[in-house]
Amino acid sequence: MLAKREEAFITWWEQNRDRNKRALRQLFVGLPVGVAFGAGILLSLGSGWYERANMVANSQVNPNVIIIAVAVIAVFIAVFYKKYQWEMYEQQYRELLQKKKNLLKKQEDAANPASE
Repeated sequence: MLAKREEAFITWWEQNRDRNKRALRQLFVGLPVGVAFGAGILLSLGSGWYERANMVANSQVNPNVIIIAVAVIAVFIAVFYKKYQWEMYEQQYRELLQKKKNLLKKQEDAANPASE
């Protein structure tokens, strides 16, 4: 049979898969990852480590555009990260169900040998 951890995952995912698929929940739960990514972008721009890019950004780009772009990137990363995570859990769930089905079939075949 399956390990206790695998059985626990199947039970947990059956209970939570619909709740975790909602787009608004994916946004709110994934937002810390997106904000961290956006903060890294702002930190990179603010540090001025690449002087030429910093000069161009300061002279030609409106700061509001940068803030909006970072916000859009953060939201995209948040949703994409959670959708990716949901797909990985769903794949693992389906693989474990197939494994469980195959194990049950093997047990049935062993218990009822076919006579020729």
